[in-house]
Amino acid sequence: MLTLFFLKWPKESLPYVGIAFNLWVTGGIHFDGLIDTADGISAGPKKCLEAMKDSRVGASGVIALAINLALQIAALNKLGLLFLFALPISSFWGRYSQVIAIGNYPSIQKESSSDFHRNNWKSNFEESIPSIIFIAILLFTITFINLSYILKKYLIFSVLIGFIPSIMVPYFLARRIKGHSGDSYGASVVLVETSLLITLALILPGS
Repeated sequence: MLTLFFLKWPKESLPYVGIAFNLWVTGGIHFDGLIDTADGISAGPKKCLEAMKDSRVGASGVIALAINLALQIAALNKLGLLFLFALPISSFWGRYSQVIAIGNYPSIQKESSSDFHRNNWKSNFEESIPSIIFIAILLFTITFINLSYILKKYLIFSVLIGFIPSIMVPYFLARRIKGHSGDSYGASVVLVETSLLITLALILPGS
């Protein structure tokens, strides 16, 4: 994306490229989980799991997808070139939310792809060690790069605040669907990313 910037692409187009790249790398699996989870929640408690397993896409899933994509694009456009910082940070915390979901809430599926992780789970702290190391390195880097003191404070706060949605989103999803599944793990990733991008757009100065 930096290459596109130096090739004189308008910076307003870069968030679209970032989101498209994310979809390409992941195969859109997290957005697929968001769609299925939205359909399941809208179907009600009795038909939730059945709706989540249905390969057809419902109106609620389409609406959830459209809202999240629109909000992400709006937030990234407001951030300007700071989206180069905000996008990987939101992606990191979105994926960390899966650690919280797997380690703290039951599976609503008898057999799922998360069984491997659950069967080999150590503890929330041990599973979080790589993430803790990454955050420590990132904070250390921000401290020593050549930026204004105010911007450094903004960036450090932006990194740390992502911990909140990474905990709260899995919690609220688990309450709605009585646990978690592979689909809700993907939904957690997208919802954390979206909520954090909106937060960063509100607190970081645009460029």
